[in-house]
Amino acid sequence: MADLEKVKQLREETAVSLGECRKALEESAGDLGKAKDILRKMGRSLAEKRVSRDAKSGIIYSYLHSNNKVGVMIELRCESDFVANSSDFRNLAHEISLQIAAMNPKFIAPEDITEKDLEKEKEIYEDQLKSSGKPKEMIGKIMEGKINKYKEENSLMTQAWVKDDTKTIKDLFDETVAKIGEKIKVSKFVRYEI
Repeated sequence: MADLEKVKQLREETAVSLGECRKALEESAGDLGKAKDILRKMGRSLAEKRVSRDAKSGIIYSYLHSNNKVGVMIELRCESDFVANSSDFRNLAHEISLQIAAMNPKFIAPEDITEKDLEKEKEIYEDQLKSSGKPKEMIGKIMEGKINKYKEENSLMTQAWVKDDTKTIKDLFDETVAKIGEKIKVSKFVRYEI
């Protein structure tokens, strides 16, 4: 049986249900660090189970940076109005808006990047590498690495979270899905800058 104080502490640190915290602590033999990792994995598996559900409800959230020169609007979807009006959901919308304002992603996920955009980037990288004098085999690997980095840096879901670079935005989503128990997705976003 998990120690009640540890369950309480894990609940306060993660905001996951007491039952899930107890299970994670039992599985980790009372180790708080391992329990947090278990909860993160649980969040991912819960998020994967909810992918097929419809996210018909949600909110439009806007953020205007304090200098009044950067603004963001996002359409964040979920399954019910109850969740759409919750503080956890609104907090996620705020965090995503801050991320978009700070990091200026161009796409929601790597799958959203068009072939046209990838071809354009490949041409730029090829031009950069032509005069490098590196062997062709090495150039292929460098190109692959640059394309992967482009996808990671320009896709909202794969970007490192600006408040904690050990997590990606996808991790933040998975944690919120584990907490509220519904599918969540960003349908659209727009970033304005002067």
